[in-house]
Amino acid sequence: MEIEVDPGEVGFDAARLRRIDRHFAQYVDTGKLPGWLVLVTRRGKIAHLATHGMRDVESSAPVRPDTLFRIFSMTKPITSTAIMMLHEEGALELTDPVSDFIPSFADMRVYTSGSASAPQTRPAGEEMRIWHLLTHTSGLTYDFHHVHPVDELYRRAGFGNGLGSRLDLAGCCDAWASLPLLFDPGTAWNYSVATDVLGRIVEVISGQTLDEFFRTRIFEPLGMSDTGFAVAREDADRLATLYIADPQGLARRHPQHDEAHAAAFELPKALSGGGGLFSSAHDYHRFTQMLLRRGELDGARLLGSRTVDYMTRNHLPGGADLESMALNSFSEARNAGKGFGLGFSVVQDPAAGKVISSAGEYAWGGVASTAFWVDPAEDLTVLFLTQLMPSSTHPIRSQLHQLVHQALID
Repeated sequence: MEIEVDPGEVGFDAARLRRIDRHFAQYVDTGKLPGWLVLVTRRGKIAHLATHGMRDVESSAPVRPDTLFRIFSMTKPITSTAIMMLHEEGALELTDPVSDFIPSFADMRVYTSGSASAPQTRPAGEEMRIWHLLTHTSGLTYDFHHVHPVDELYRRAGFGNGLGSRLDLAGCCDAWASLPLLFDPGTAWNYSVATDVLGRIVEVISGQTLDEFFRTRIFEPLGMSDTGFAVAREDADRLATLYIADPQGLARRHPQHDEAHAAAFELPKALSGGGGLFSSAHDYHRFTQMLLRRGELDGARLLGSRTVDYMTRNHLPGGADLESMALNSFSEARNAGKGFGLGFSVVQDPAAGKVISSAGEYAWGGVASTAFWVDPAEDLTVLFLTQLMPSSTHPIRSQLHQLVHQALID
């Protein structure tokens, strides 16, 4: 990968773009991040590409443009794209009950009171539907939230470290379906395993495993040869080490790194459409360019232009924003001024979010502090890759917005 256009030709001040590098270099120099990569495009051309720091601090191996990263929840927009590709083929409707594809999701129950040891429930007032999964309004949750008794039920069911390693994706879905929902589908927003359930629906409809569908229908058409649920052993030296923030916010080697590193080279039993992919800057750049071009890149059309437009508008009931609908749980985005579409956060009111952005910008990130956004109004995409958990440790995303937008001068 390389810079493709002089920044001035696409409305950037080159000196101002370099402020991005100086700012985030301080994160590395003070030990807050191990290393990073940032990529900025405008009008379809790479105007800024920079790296700083190490993909592995202990061996002094630098971040390079071809470094492989765990993108965690940046997997979710890819899974949402897969679902909408099937939607375009008439294989599903957004209003279809999830139980049409995964029967165990019939007759769901909702938590009402009590502890995880003795939860009280009632029948759900609404069936869980495809659009509820896409918008995280399904009532499902994640084990790592630690704010609700149902979160504890997920941990007791064996989901204390993402998907249950003993189960395949079908088994995971049946296990989640056996647990109560936090709320009636469509009545609140909670970040959850919903996109993993969507991944299973892709498998059921297509008759392919999720990795095969991704490879044949998305990655190969877009030229994303670095992206998958496992890393090829010959690419081991390209894989970034996973770090976690200590109480002072400094990057430390993740205590489970050795286990995670060994597992990276084997296809997992449960293919996580919510957070299981590894990728590179080149590959995710290809994906964001497809989105910016409304479903097509270099002759490969994954989605119709109106489908992308529809996915990237706010779908929360009544036009609500995340600030009003989100429960008190982990989110990869600041909630003020943002709605949620079919797989992305969507900026509705930039002033409410207090971060320079454009109405209609859509985005998401990953728990290891990775992030991307697409801004159709500015014909802009931005990608930031690093490997520090959790993503809430430092205000990387808001500061990146400031630094990118201040460099636009046209």
